[in-house]
Amino acid sequence: MKRFAFAAVAGLGLLTAACATQPEQIEEVETDPIVDEVVTDPVTEPEGPAPGSVEDFEVTAGDRVFYGFDQATLTSEARETLRRQAAWLASYPSVRVLIAGNADERGTREYNLALGARRAAAARDFLVAQGVDPARISTVSYGKENPVCRESTESCWARNRNAITVIQSGATS
Repeated sequence: MKRFAFAAVAGLGLLTAACATQPEQIEEVETDPIVDEVVTDPVTEPEGPAPGSVEDFEVTAGDRVFYGFDQATLTSEARETLRRQAAWLASYPSVRVLIAGNADERGTREYNLALGARRAAAARDFLVAQGVDPARISTVSYGKENPVCRESTESCWARNRNAITVIQSGATS
């Protein structure tokens, strides 16, 4: 009987020892791979006209000023537009402009040519006073020969009494 008990204890000890040496099973957990995300700003196209272009000048500064009936005096609104033009021209020193003076349909051809010349000169002189090199500015008078509106109404005549600044060269495209 002693022998049987000894064998049982020895067998139990071997069984316990055998169980203790087996490695524990590690349960594998699937994980998603770690990916470093690089967040970039979306490429955005600039809105509006290209800087330095004719369209940029028209949108940013305004390309024309208006005058009262039989007047070549700059209004406060006209001076503000010309200040914006001068600032724009200061940013693009290779740009050359033509200022075209215009008149409405009333009056003789000769009178309106002279009035258009005075209007163009008033706009040019203001730009020069703002620091624009006079060599970059030329003027022309179209009198009543180049109307933007062809109706015989006061609102149309008011639109035709202007000086339009046109970029001749040096603008980007």
